[in-house]
Amino acid sequence: MSLDELMRHARIWRGGELPPGTTQATGFAALDAILPGQGWPQTGLTEIHAAATGIGALQLVLPALAALSRQGHWIVWINPPYQPHAPALSAQGLDLARLLVVDLPAQPGAARDEMLWVYEQALRFTACGAALAWFGHVPSLHLRRLQLAAEAGRTWGVAFRPVDTLEQASPALLRLTLEAVANEIETGRPAPIEITLLKARGGRAGRRCRLKLDAAPQPGDDRLPAACRT
Repeated sequence: MSLDELMRHARIWRGGELPPGTTQATGFAALDAILPGQGWPQTGLTEIHAAATGIGALQLVLPALAALSRQGHWIVWINPPYQPHAPALSAQGLDLARLLVVDLPAQPGAARDEMLWVYEQALRFTACGAALAWFGHVPSLHLRRLQLAAEAGRTWGVAFRPVDTLEQASPALLRLTLEAVANEIETGRPAPIEITLLKARGGRAGRRCRLKLDAAPQPGDDRLPAACRT
């Protein structure tokens, strides 16, 4: 293998670059502009930490999920906090035939470990384009296992986590926070969200952008999937 071939390998990176073909466009030009490779990483963990519910964490990844599903990849959701609304997801472009939602029964004490085990298996599933899960504090060893599983399955793992988990070190390739812009919350219009990269390859940590998403749905509003309120 030549040096040029080695440097193009998906697991090799240089400074601010990512190998071609290793990212998926987000569907938001401003977000693509601050991300390494101008998109979501196709392999490995991405952590999204939202400062509050209902500000668009799931909406942020829907365009990429829709594109992956149309390419024939499975999209797996593990224990979403709200029941996904199929017609709304379809309207967002997702191929529902490629969507798998795993609801685990509540089992006090064992629920977290079972969820993490199922998530790990989904990440290792080579036909899976993206696997989503919602969880808080977990042992560092579990996070490492999830990152390795995503690498082994070449799967994009999306973990939605509360901001109080930011203090925990993580092997995730990408970590970002979402926060509603406070001075525009009460204007009667959908407040834009500010996205901050906390961890990203190529020295991009600290970069920010603002996005104006659709209005967050209210209880009983069927325009968007209920899980968009996460």
